Amino acid sequence: MAESDGAAVVGGPGFKKAKVPTTHTGLVRQARKINRALAEVYPYAHPELDFRNPFELLVATVLSAQTTDLRVNQTTPALFAKFPTPEAMAAADPEELEEILRPTGFFRAKAKSVLGLSAALRDRFDGEVPGRLEDLVTLPGVGRKTANVVLGNAFGVPGITVDTHFGRLARRFGWTESDDPVKVEHEVGELIPKSEWTMLSHRVVFHGRRICHARRPACGACPIAELCPSYGEGEIDPVKAEKLLKYEKGGQPGQRLSPPPDYPGKPAPAAGGAA
Repeated sequence: MAESDGAAVVGGPGFKKAKVPTTHTGLVRQARKINRALAEVYPYAHPELDFRNPFELLVATVLSAQTTDLRVNQTTPALFAKFPTPEAMAAADPEELEEILRPTGFFRAKAKSVLGLSAALRDRFDGEVPGRLEDLVTLPGVGRKTANVVLGNAFGVPGITVDTHFGRLARRFGWTESDDPVKVEHEVGELIPKSEWTMLSHRVVFHGRRICHARRPACGACPIAELCPSYGEGEIDPVKAEKLLKYEKGGQPGQRLSPPPDYPGKPAPAAGGAA
């Protein structure tokens, strides 16, 4: 990591690890600085589930529990080719649906949720995915996390998506001490402008998947290490840390198999190039 403006090289002599601010104002400033830094690192951050409409995103998000987005993206083309609408999905044979969903794990429970939410959309919402959180969370298998994913990426309604990656990084950044997703959502929401909630979620999840891993965070290769109060929890040697990088940061593709659609929350193209 290069030295700039006379500052000490990250991890080198004279480098001082960031501290968690002791005041709310300080925490707000730190959180927004991290958000801006992550925006520079991941200007292309986006949902990594493939989808073409709100229904596909809703189902894909439910299926993503306890598996990878890549595995879901490998499964949903056949699923939506066979059952493209809530009406078609609700009428699916349970055993046939289970067999399609088998690669995602917990396929019986997921099939039950998908059948239930599809029937609810058909019977209570005229076959359309509702654009309100209070309606979405009434659907089988849909909690606040899934609802916020759908609202932010299919409807352009700001929401903070607290998955395992987001919760882990929010605690490492000192934004919260809680393990309760709802409390994390509210506490982080008090630090970041509402207009940034959806993109913040993508940026933090991108960072958690690629660099700030659960077991061995690649601290020595982290572009925002100087802002992180948890620097040093992982590998600080730059060469060793580089070997821990995942997805495009390690020269590998991300989890999408199809290009992102023009969803409401999609970031605008960067000046002089595509997003």
